[in-house]
Amino acid sequence: MQTQHNITQQDRKLTLNELVEGLLADKRISKENADTFLIPARSGKLEIHPLVIISQQEWKDQQPPHKLLDLEALTQWLAKHCKLNYFRIDPLKVDVTAVTNITSSAYANRFKILPVSVKEDKVIVATAEPYVRSWENEITHVSGLPVERVIVNPLDISRYLNEFYSVSHSIRRATSDNDKDIPGVTNFEQLVELGKTGRLDTNDQSVVHIVDWLLQFAFQQRASDIHLEPRREMSNIRFRIDGIMHTVYEMPTPVMNVVIARVKVLGRMDVVEKRRPQDGRIKSKTPEGDEIELRLSTMPTAFGEKLVMRIFNPDVLVKDFPALGFSERDIADWNKMISQPHGIVLVTGPTGSGKTTTLYSTLKQIATPDVNVCTVEDPIEMVVSEFNQMQVQHNIGVSFATGIRTLLRQDPDIIMVGEIRDKETAEMAIQAALTGHLVLSTLHTNDAAAAIPRLREIGVPAYLINATLIGVMAQRLARVLCPRCKEPTTIEPQLWESLTRPWKMSGKGQFYKPVGCDECRHTGFYGRVGLYEIMIMDQTLRSKITPDSDANAIRREAVKLGMTKLRISGARKVAMGLTTIEEILKVSPPDDDL
Repeated sequence: MQTQHNITQQDRKLTLNELVEGLLADKRISKENADTFLIPARSGKLEIHPLVIISQQEWKDQQPPHKLLDLEALTQWLAKHCKLNYFRIDPLKVDVTAVTNITSSAYANRFKILPVSVKEDKVIVATAEPYVRSWENEITHVSGLPVERVIVNPLDISRYLNEFYSVSHSIRRATSDNDKDIPGVTNFEQLVELGKTGRLDTNDQSVVHIVDWLLQFAFQQRASDIHLEPRREMSNIRFRIDGIMHTVYEMPTPVMNVVIARVKVLGRMDVVEKRRPQDGRIKSKTPEGDEIELRLSTMPTAFGEKLVMRIFNPDVLVKDFPALGFSERDIADWNKMISQPHGIVLVTGPTGSGKTTTLYSTLKQIATPDVNVCTVEDPIEMVVSEFNQMQVQHNIGVSFATGIRTLLRQDPDIIMVGEIRDKETAEMAIQAALTGHLVLSTLHTNDAAAAIPRLREIGVPAYLINATLIGVMAQRLARVLCPRCKEPTTIEPQLWESLTRPWKMSGKGQFYKPVGCDECRHTGFYGRVGLYEIMIMDQTLRSKITPDSDANAIRREAVKLGMTKLRISGARKVAMGLTTIEEILKVSPPDDDL
C-alpha cells in the first residue's frame, strides 16, 4: 500500500511556484504580485498547502469584478486550471456512514483525501492535490466503483476528515459497546431479546463525543432546533435551519437512546422517567466561545423518547429593532405601546414566529436600573441577568396565575407573562394592568385583530379588555434571500396584486429571485426577517370591543386607522429586495376579508 513518504513517479504535489505562475498566466494576479511574493524556505517538508499560503496574501483578482482571491476563489481557479470539478462540502448533505466506510481514517489522512459521496455508479472523492493519484486504484478496489475526483478547499478536507471519521468512530464504538439494546427504553414495538444487556452508559467517552459534536455542529450550521427522533432500527437527527428541516445523521436506535439520556443528564432531567414529557435547559458555548442557551423538551413516542433542543442565541437580545425587521413606523408604534405606564401589550403569532425574541429584545431595552422587570415563563427561555425570572412548575402548583399573583407582591414595574392560555392567567394579567403595571404577554392567534375575540373566548369580559389593552402586535418570520447569489428579476402584475390586494400598493422596486449557492446550501435563502402588524387601541377601536366582538370588523377599522397588515409588511420587504412574493404568501395569513 502507498505510504506518505513513498510517492510514485506519477504523483506530484503542488508547489507555490507553479500555482503563482499559473495564476499569472491566467491573468488572475499581477506581475507585481508574482515578483514580490516571497516563497518561504523549504528546508523540510512544506506542511501548509500552497493554496492556503497564497490566500493569506489577500491579493485582488485581476479579472472583473476584482474580488478578493480568498481560499475558496483560489480553489475554484485550481479546479478549472486542472480540468476537474470544483466541490463545496456541505456536511448536511454528506452520508457520513457511507463515505467513511469507503476507506480508513489512516489511509484518507495519508493522502489528504475525503470521500464525499457514494453513488450507484461511482465514488466521489475530494482532494486538494490534483496530481497525486496513486490512491485511486485502492479506492476502486475496495469500493468496486470507479472514482471521480473533485477539488475541494484544503482546509475543509482537513476539518471534515477529522470530524467525519471521529463521529463515525464514536458511533461504531457506541454500537459495539452497547450490543443491541438498552435496558429500560420505552419502545412500544420493542423486541424482547433474552440474554442481551447493554453496557454503555451516558458517561462513556464515545457518547460524550457524539453529544459534543452534535451541539457544536448545530451552532456552526445556524440551527434553531435540534430534533433527536427514535425509529424502529435507525434513528434520525434533524436540524431546523431558517425554518426548514434538514436530516443530518442516522444512527442505531439504541445509541440514539443513550445520546438522549446523555442530553437529559446535562439538562438535569429525570433520566429514568421516559413515560412523561419533561423540560430542561443547557448552557453551552459555540466554537467561537459565545454562550448559548438550549431549551430541552422530551416526548414519549412509539419507538422511544423524542428530544427537541431549541437553541437561543443571546446575541439576538442585543439586536436593535431594525435588525429584527421593524420599519421606522413599526418602531414608533411599538415604542408608543411599551412606553405606557400600565396596561397590556400582546404579541401574537404561531409557534416559531419570533414572539419570544421580540419580547426579550424589548425587555432588554426597557430594563433600565430604575425599573423592576419580572417575568413568569413556562419554561424560562433564556436566562437574563437584568430580569427577575420565575418558572412555572405545575407539579408543585406554580401556574402562570399563581406566578403573577406572587410577582404582584414583588413591587414590579413591568411584568412579562410567557403566554396567556386560560381564564385564570388572563384575569391575573388584567388585575396586574389595572393596579398600575405594564404587562407584556403572548397569545396564539392568526393576526392582531383576532386577539380580541380570543380573549373573549377565554372568558375576559369586554369592558376589562377595553380598560386594559394598549395594543396588539402580530408577527411572522420570512426567509431572507441569500445576498451572495440572489439575482434581479421581474414579477407578474397579477402576482403582485394578489399579495397587495386590496391596498393597490405600487409595484416599484428592485425585485430578486433565489438562485442557490454553496453559502446558502443551494436553497437561495440565508436567515430570516420579521413581518409585523401593529394595532394600537384608540377610542374608535375600543367601541368595536363588545360581548359579540367580530375580528373582521375590528380588522377593517384598524386598517382604516392606518394599521399595516402582515402581507403589506411582507410586500415592503419584497420591494426592498429582501425576500420573495412566494415566501410572503406562504407565511402570512390571507386578507380576503378586507
